[in-house]
Amino acid sequence: MWRDVYLLQIPVLDKILRTIVVYALIVLLFRLTGKRGLSQLNTFDFVVIFLLSNVVQNAVIGPDDSLTGGLIGAVTLVAVSSLLDAVIARSPTAARVLEGAPTTVIADGRPLRQQIRRLSLRRQDLDQAVRVQNGESVDQVAIGVLEPSGHLSVRLKPEYQNATKHDIQVVLARLTSIEERLARDGR
Repeated sequence: MWRDVYLLQIPVLDKILRTIVVYALIVLLFRLTGKRGLSQLNTFDFVVIFLLSNVVQNAVIGPDDSLTGGLIGAVTLVAVSSLLDAVIARSPTAARVLEGAPTTVIADGRPLRQQIRRLSLRRQDLDQAVRVQNGESVDQVAIGVLEPSGHLSVRLKPEYQNATKHDIQVVLARLTSIEERLARDGR
C-alpha cells in the first residue's frame, strides 16, 4: 500500500509536459480575458478559478494520483512560474507579451468608453480608484491608466492635487518672509 503512494504511474516527462501545457493554457486564457488583479476579483471570478482548478486537475495528473506525481506537478508549476517571472523581469518585450501594456481609460476627466467596454470595467471601478487616490470624481482626473497588474492608477488635474511637502515649504518660506518684513516695518 505505501509503495503505491510513491510509485509514479506515468513517466516523469509526461507529468512535467502535462503540467506545463495546462499552465500555459490557463495563462493564455487569463491573458485574453483581461487585466483584473487579485484585489479586483469579484465572486464570479473566484468561482471560475476554483472550478477551473478542478476541471484541469485530470489533465495535469493524468492517471497518476501518487504523492510523487503530485509533488512533481507542484514543483513544475512553481518552477515554470518562477522562470516566467525571471524572463519578465529581464525582458520588456516578454513583459508586454505576457502581462500586457498599460491602457488609458480616463483622459482629461472623461472615461474612454471603448477601452472601458473592451476591458470589462465598470464605472464603479473607476469611481472607486479615483476616491482611493484622493479624488472626488472622474472629471478631476488628468489621466487614468489600467496597469498590466490590474491596478487602476490616476493622476489628478493640477488644481485637484494635494499639496506636496515642497508646496508647503514654499508657503512657509513666504510666510516667514512676510513676518520678517512686518517686523522690520515695526508692525
